[in-house]
Amino acid sequence: MSFSRPGTLPPVILDDVRGAQKMLSGVARITAMEGSRYLSQLVGAPVHLKCENLQRTGSFKLRGAYVRIAGLSQVERAAGVVAASAGNHAQGVALASSLLGVRSTVFMPAGAPLPKVAATRQYGAEVRLQGQVIEETLAAAQEYAHDTGAVFIHPFDHPDIIAGQGTVGLEILEQCPEVRTIVVGMGGGGLAAGIAVAVKALRPDVKLIGVQAEGAAAYPPSLAAGHPVSIESPATMADGIKVGRPGDVPFKIIGDLVDEVRTVSEDALAGALLLCLERAKLVVEPAGASPVAALMSDPHAFQGPVVALLSGGNVDPLLMQRILRHGMVAAGRYLSLRLRLTDRPGALAALLGALSVVDANVLDVSHVRTDPRLGLTEAEVELHLETKGPEHCEEVTAALREAGYTVLG
Repeated sequence: MSFSRPGTLPPVILDDVRGAQKMLSGVARITAMEGSRYLSQLVGAPVHLKCENLQRTGSFKLRGAYVRIAGLSQVERAAGVVAASAGNHAQGVALASSLLGVRSTVFMPAGAPLPKVAATRQYGAEVRLQGQVIEETLAAAQEYAHDTGAVFIHPFDHPDIIAGQGTVGLEILEQCPEVRTIVVGMGGGGLAAGIAVAVKALRPDVKLIGVQAEGAAAYPPSLAAGHPVSIESPATMADGIKVGRPGDVPFKIIGDLVDEVRTVSEDALAGALLLCLERAKLVVEPAGASPVAALMSDPHAFQGPVVALLSGGNVDPLLMQRILRHGMVAAGRYLSLRLRLTDRPGALAALLGALSVVDANVLDVSHVRTDPRLGLTEAEVELHLETKGPEHCEEVTAALREAGYTVLG
């Protein structure tokens, strides 16, 4: 597919998305749609998970990247392509380029997770690590495009990209024709815009809800202003939707077709990732879990049947470890306490015995006996406990206080 109107980028229409779907046949997987009993009970209506985390390269990004690169002229293909990304777009461009026989160079931040760097190289791209933040990496990629003539492949701000991502919307309507609400995470807006074009053209009654992380929510102020605005220093664990400014092309589509944009907290993102892992048995990155976070945060706000789009599953194992612990804390499944006790033989054993009575599982104990803050006969203990929920946390803390321990927090 190639858009050739000089000087302007045309709007994306349903025929563009349908054309992209034909182009992606045999390239992108038609990913599974899985029901979620837990979320269905929570919402009070059927909830289905669209599993783009199981797509090739681990996210939806292959769809748009392939359509964009396939639409290049032979001259443009010969010059190669360049992209900037910390992960998902990098892998999508790398695989799409390899499948189409196009040379690709991908700039990634110096601190990009090693598994994502390795995967991008294995898909066939030349990887260059440059910049400490994605803005510096993006500038390096654009400079490379200017110097070499390579075509810059933007992650979301191009009609071909949006048309490719919109094929997810066609699949949702085919797999769940009774859907009433679709919930999708939003960064720059390419995925939500593409789905909106496809779904609203065929089913204008379906409600589309975009979800952003609270610390990287550029769409609410942009929609209020009527044009894209930048937010300073976006911050969230959800790297896939950590974008400081909406794309110009998707912004207009989202303003016209997306019914609502919601934001979710970091605690909600962590809890949603934990839920996907424990209950759905799916590895999902924080950005991919954002629609689930929205459902969990306000379950009665969504008319069912609901489809929540799990947009990706590329999460660094070290980040996953931190997020899971954070999610357990948010869910009341993990409790950290400091307390004072009398420094005498058997005191620590007695403390552990008190914890066993209330069925708290001790994960870690730190015992401090020499500190200027402590009295001559005092010791301080830091405990990390596995608990069963918020009520159990309160029960454990109350039991320790009743046993005479000074709980510091």
